Amino acid sequence: MTAAVPSTGEVAALQPLRAAAGGRWRGLVLPLVGLALWWLLSWLDIANSALLVSPAKVLSTASDQVASGRLWRALGASLARGATGFTIGTVAGLVLGALLGLWPLFDRIVGPSFNTFKQISLFAWIPLISVWFGLGDVAKVVFLSLAALVPVVVNTRDGIRTVPPGLLEVARVYGFTRWQTATQVVLPAALPSVFTGVYLALIYSWLATIGAEYLLVAGRGIGNLLIEGSEHFQMDLVIFGMVVVGTVGWLANACARALERRLGRWTGRNH
Repeated sequence: MTAAVPSTGEVAALQPLRAAAGGRWRGLVLPLVGLALWWLLSWLDIANSALLVSPAKVLSTASDQVASGRLWRALGASLARGATGFTIGTVAGLVLGALLGLWPLFDRIVGPSFNTFKQISLFAWIPLISVWFGLGDVAKVVFLSLAALVPVVVNTRDGIRTVPPGLLEVARVYGFTRWQTATQVVLPAALPSVFTGVYLALIYSWLATIGAEYLLVAGRGIGNLLIEGSEHFQMDLVIFGMVVVGTVGWLANACARALERRLGRWTGRNH
């Protein structure tokens, strides 16, 4: 009995899957090497100090944080702030970006001021926000909203402005009204750029969540967990907090990429 030999087409179809799988595995090499080196240094007592605790100590701290519920309370508070700030900033950014892209007069009046506003470092707003809104959740949400606002506005405006002229000409030939042109031609064509802005807003809002909790220290959150570990010189708690921050960021990125791929397939079927 002879084994079936895959055809040239089948081999070609499998190559992207093999490349993707290989890429994922290669991405794990550096973290695994770092973890092995960390464990080796600890096992040889080279890293047995307060500055670089052992992996076993970090795992013990992680277990205590999970079992006591402190992790879930801190993570829940951070995610709630991040989601609120992301939603407010994204909605405001979509509205402002659409107005700038669709309404030339509005762009001429507001555009220069927005271009100046986006040049100001996000963290430069911290002193003003803390004076106006205090150090509580309201101040943190305002800060996160600013973090999400700018990328959504920029990408929405640019996406609308770069709609192919041919599409606009087709809409004109078919006698579309301005509203029909905007909703049925311009906005669907700008959707990939808009999604890029929303994706960046999701990443920036999570990063800003940790920064806000670290600088506006009142309240509960993962950032406050890092502060607690730093103030008490508990490097195991600091490292555990960093792992949590990185894991949540990775999950947010993975979800956004999956949604982007689904959106790409949907827009492809509708064109």
